[in-house]
Amino acid sequence: MKKPSMPKPQLPKIDFRKLAEDFKTMDPKEPGQWPLIPKALILAAVFVGLIAVAYLLGWSTQLEELDAARQKEASLKSEWLDKKKQAVNLEAHRKQLAEIDRSFGELLKQLPNKAEMDAMIVDISQAALTRGLKVELFKPGNEARRDFYAELPISLILSGAYNDLAAFAGDTAALPRIVTLNNIKVRPKDPKNASLLNMDAIAMTYRYLDPDEVAALKKQQKPGGKGGK
Repeated sequence: MKKPSMPKPQLPKIDFRKLAEDFKTMDPKEPGQWPLIPKALILAAVFVGLIAVAYLLGWSTQLEELDAARQKEASLKSEWLDKKKQAVNLEAHRKQLAEIDRSFGELLKQLPNKAEMDAMIVDISQAALTRGLKVELFKPGNEARRDFYAELPISLILSGAYNDLAAFAGDTAALPRIVTLNNIKVRPKDPKNASLLNMDAIAMTYRYLDPDEVAALKKQQKPGGKGGK
């Protein structure tokens, strides 16, 4: 036998006409005698109003401060993790820095100082003469100073056979000091003699600045210095 099904509970029906009538007959001076439903609705409205006023007057600012504090907390956590990673890898960073300093020192040794610059210029000229090239122009330009070194361009016009010009380029690359050949242009010197060529180039030489020159350059680069804007 099937069990009899239980009747589903039904929500009480609201008589809106009677509810409206109750609101009309309420005496503001006697709130204790108000009907139950209007009284409950008014209390609910007052409660919601108080919540809204509290939010506008204070809670909204406090919620914004709470949100800002949470964001700051997340930022501090991220910063702490970054510093923790750096601390863990500190020894590796120190070794890497020492290797960079060593490599930088090796490169710096390839740059002559101010006193050795004239000797290096002579070496470039001598390399051309050793290869039997005719030096038609050998003109050092204006020195340009950088952070810790200076560049000196030398305008060259050399004439000779192709193989000798190529050998000269190899000789300059093999010099114990750093010399680079830039803006190389090779053209026939004499249309009647194809084996004789002219080579225009800029030989860029470098030297490191001594401590006094570095200090003077930094002072010049500061705002208000002689070279500052």
